[in-house]
Amino acid sequence: MLDKKQLARVLDTALRQGGDFAEIFVEEKQLSHVLCEDNRIERINSGREKGAGIRVLKDGRTAYVYTNELSPRGLERAAEVAARVFRAGQQENAAINLTPQKSGASLAYLRMPDEVAFDEKIARVLAANQAAREVDAEIRQVTVALADVQRKLQIANSEGVLAEEEQVRVRMMINAIAARDGMIQTGYESAGGAIGWELMEQVALDDMAREAAGRALTMLSAAPAPLGRMPVVMHAEAGGTMVHEACGHGLEADLVQKGLSIYQGKQGQRVANEHLSVIDDATLKGKYGSFGFDDEGTPGQRTVMIEQGILKQFINDRLTASNDGSPLTGNGRRESYQHKPIPRMTNTFIAPGQDDPEEIIAGTEYGLLVRKMGGGQVNTLNGDFVFEVQEGYLIEQGEIKHPVRGATLTGNGPQVLLDIDRIGRDLGYSLGVCGKDGQGVPVADAQPTIRIKTLTVGGIGNNENPKTNKRIRRM
Repeated sequence: MLDKKQLARVLDTALRQGGDFAEIFVEEKQLSHVLCEDNRIERINSGREKGAGIRVLKDGRTAYVYTNELSPRGLERAAEVAARVFRAGQQENAAINLTPQKSGASLAYLRMPDEVAFDEKIARVLAANQAAREVDAEIRQVTVALADVQRKLQIANSEGVLAEEEQVRVRMMINAIAARDGMIQTGYESAGGAIGWELMEQVALDDMAREAAGRALTMLSAAPAPLGRMPVVMHAEAGGTMVHEACGHGLEADLVQKGLSIYQGKQGQRVANEHLSVIDDATLKGKYGSFGFDDEGTPGQRTVMIEQGILKQFINDRLTASNDGSPLTGNGRRESYQHKPIPRMTNTFIAPGQDDPEEIIAGTEYGLLVRKMGGGQVNTLNGDFVFEVQEGYLIEQGEIKHPVRGATLTGNGPQVLLDIDRIGRDLGYSLGVCGKDGQGVPVADAQPTIRIKTLTVGGIGNNENPKTNKRIRRM
């Protein structure tokens, strides 16, 4: 990485044409990926990448230049290009004294990615593939993947901030496809976090494979989902896909300031059930969206966005915070040095409540229990969403009956937050890579078991009219 004197020189150059603020983001990254498909190792990837991004801000505008030439002259040239965007005239700048910042989270890794040989990864992947296929002959296709990324980051800016951190993330994924009489069903499982390869000792990949295969087989035998408006119980095992997509994006400050969020102008107002809180927290130990510093050098932190039903805070990066005078929340994130930071979620969840999850189900006369969410889409402007249900069950007279397939959930995110009438004391996580503005960043989402008073359940049901009902294509 770069020494403080070199960083300060680059920042000084970036400000010479009248910029208000300058920043340099330096990244060294190495990654690996092992993929098994069709009973064989289909792909083994590894690579290294190094570069820097230089950003200059002035009057709410941004100039961003990136380079993989990290020599002193290469960085100076990039800083000169960024500075010239504004052409406000030469200026003399005060000396920049960089001060190391204190991390917002404690990151510790017991087994770094470069300590694990590909032979070990391949052996585990093949064993998981075999475990899934041995569940039943109707398992026709299995995909198993292991991936890791190791990033060394250095962020410095003209306000004297210097943040340095090493981030490691590991992810394991299983996808099993079962087929019978022309019908196809899928089971999916994943695990991962801001953790080293000690994850393989904490989570059994073979068990994940059998669980994914079992889910696909269960859905083969499922009855068609019921149709219409009904109560929906979202089990904690379903993860936080709904809160992330139908609520979280609308709380990102850039979308709010552009008028693209249903929550614009609603701070201080009730937007959810009075017992419901929504939190974004980058400091949770080992979660996939955790870090010590965001990609602007701001310490990771816990931000309560909705507290007891009241909208308290949007999540910001430096630019959106300066636009409306809000505090930094540590949510400026970027995919790599080739991208400028924008407000993004980290680990986003509905806080646990007081209800017993089993009593929530027992207190539901009729409805749908969702144990695993599938794909979907959401409109952040009005909050409307459509989600597929990968694993669902019918609830009758407070008991879980038979599995149902082909269900989709259609509703409105802000209305769902108001219509949640039971909140469990459990909490279940899901993880993934969130896409926005052409950038993908790792996130985790979570929710307790919750009951939504009524949602529209669609899909292929017993009373389906083929002229009016259409399948929702996964996005």
